[in-house]
Amino acid sequence: MSCLFLFHLHKTVKITDLNGLEQILSIGQAELFTFIFENQEIKNIKTVMAVKGKISVNTENIFPIIKKFLYSDHDIFLRELVANAEDASQKLQKLASMGEFNGELGDLNVKISIDKEAGTLTISDRGLGMTAEEVEKYINQVAFSGATEFVEKFKDEDTSNIIGKFGLGFYSAFMVSDKVEIVTKSYKEGSQAVKWSCDGSIEFEITDAERAERGSDIILYVNEDSKEFLEDHRISEILNKYCKFMPIPVIFGTETETIKEGEGDDAKEEKIEKEKVINNTAPLWTKDPKELSDEDYRNFYKELYPYGEEPLFWIHLNVDYPFNLTGILYFPKIKNDITQHQNKVQLYSRQVFITDEVKDILPEFLGLMHGVIDSPDIPLNVSRSYLQSDANVKKISNYITRKVADKLNSLFNSDREGFEAKWESIGLFVKYGMMSDEKFFDKAKKFCLYKNMDDKLFTFDEYKAKIEAEQVDKDGNHVFLYTTNPGQQHTYIESAKRKGYDVLKFDSMIDNHFVSNVEQKLEKVQLKRVDADTVEKLVEKEISMESLLSEDDQNKVVEIFKKALGNDNMDLQVQALPAEEMPVSIVLPEFMRRMKEMAEMQGGGGMFGMGDMPGSKNIVINANNPMVERILKSEDETAQNTLARHAYDLAQLSQGLLTGAELSAFIARDLEIMNK
Repeated sequence: MSCLFLFHLHKTVKITDLNGLEQILSIGQAELFTFIFENQEIKNIKTVMAVKGKISVNTENIFPIIKKFLYSDHDIFLRELVANAEDASQKLQKLASMGEFNGELGDLNVKISIDKEAGTLTISDRGLGMTAEEVEKYINQVAFSGATEFVEKFKDEDTSNIIGKFGLGFYSAFMVSDKVEIVTKSYKEGSQAVKWSCDGSIEFEITDAERAERGSDIILYVNEDSKEFLEDHRISEILNKYCKFMPIPVIFGTETETIKEGEGDDAKEEKIEKEKVINNTAPLWTKDPKELSDEDYRNFYKELYPYGEEPLFWIHLNVDYPFNLTGILYFPKIKNDITQHQNKVQLYSRQVFITDEVKDILPEFLGLMHGVIDSPDIPLNVSRSYLQSDANVKKISNYITRKVADKLNSLFNSDREGFEAKWESIGLFVKYGMMSDEKFFDKAKKFCLYKNMDDKLFTFDEYKAKIEAEQVDKDGNHVFLYTTNPGQQHTYIESAKRKGYDVLKFDSMIDNHFVSNVEQKLEKVQLKRVDADTVEKLVEKEISMESLLSEDDQNKVVEIFKKALGNDNMDLQVQALPAEEMPVSIVLPEFMRRMKEMAEMQGGGGMFGMGDMPGSKNIVINANNPMVERILKSEDETAQNTLARHAYDLAQLSQGLLTGAELSAFIARDLEIMNK
């Protein structure tokens, strides 16, 4: 059987001569006939004649047609059509490599051209092309997948370099077109070129056409609302976004090349116009990592992010089981503003750009990385629901998380000094990952580093060993003291140091969350900010310091301070602290402060409106400080009140709570006391 014509109702008729064929055709198009040609003369007919019909549409295959309503960006049509052209070219390459095609491949490329006068945009290739039967099969019967048949036929061969399904997204062309034409000629010997035409309805027409070479032209008659797609700059923009790494050269427009002939004074330069290839057909992630240098990776990063800082290091991904995945992920120099680093990972499917919104493919913290991942197991036309439920996507996510953790662990073990030098950027990434992914936390706790006030870095186990002697409380908890603002909390840091305690720095934007997260997951460890309590209670021991004041004296001190501060309801505590500690301290209990800060970071009032609360403060009077003893023994009530107020304001000043008129009053009072 050499030819197949489809009309509307099913009948099969054997044709033995031309008269029989003409007789059947005279009936018209009211019925569907399958013509089986028995006569050799008829078998060799080269013409298709004019065929009209209706595109096969049913509930199973309607979706590709209505794609024009489902794409969020209309410019996606060009990606789909260029991807199809690339697909047809790669299939021909594959057939040639398997001996199924013995002709000359020539220069395979995909060309895009604009004819403003005619109002057309054309995508041309020199790939497989199609016969009339194939147009009928692959274009009119929308649900049919050409690649399914192709891959099935060659299932024992390597077909991994074929982009998706033949005809994928073809009908997206109608998003921007009043009419679409296909002029195509099959690579098969003796094929007749044909032209398919459709105005966006289910009506189509197939006729003979003139085309010298194999391949296809997809001609879009751009509609009035989409004239932007007849502008060179707009097409360049789309091609650079979606097609910059496609495997077959994509040609659009021209560029000037300068050719130098001769040397020295006799040298001449000639400028010539040549076709412009807009894509890199062999991007770095498609190459063998063993053949690549560090400079190759850095140059590729510049190609992806021309204005970005040099990356810290990178991971080359390459796996073919249980899913296919290649790519390169870079660790950028991360600043405190996480948002400027998000959405920098580009997702491809066989070198065709899909999206840079990868939060449904990668864990959120991996969104801080830069680079490319490419997987044929993720289709071009993806939806969030697909990504969230697909098993391969979940495997890919878990694999990349593991590879990132392994890379960091390897760098830590092989070059501790270099790892520490990069910790400022790596740290934010690692902490974010530990907070958001349990499996990553388990791996990262081995190389997550904690920096103290001496700018020395420790792993968790190393730091536990360092503070073992001094910072284990009566219940056996290792107490990690930390500061979020070394300048503002300097007084409290110095108090801790005098006690022999070590203090960590947790001053990045995510450390409030990180502290709570770490504490929940590590056994017998407590984290306390240095101003969360008095120095004696930060690490509670069995033995406490004795107070120099009797119980009556302590009660008197409380009353003096309440009167001086004009607040009888103020909650004041008297504690026995070292004499060198401040006369009055304002401490912010760890739990309440954390809750308030987290609520503020989330915006608004947070849980129970805590973000709007002033925050819980404890005011502690040092029973053993000489100034408190002086206040208690003073017989001048005015002097007593002045000193008490001054001691309290010193405490406020140490917490950055003294501002405005209160600060001015404190300065004036301090001068007055000094001059006495």
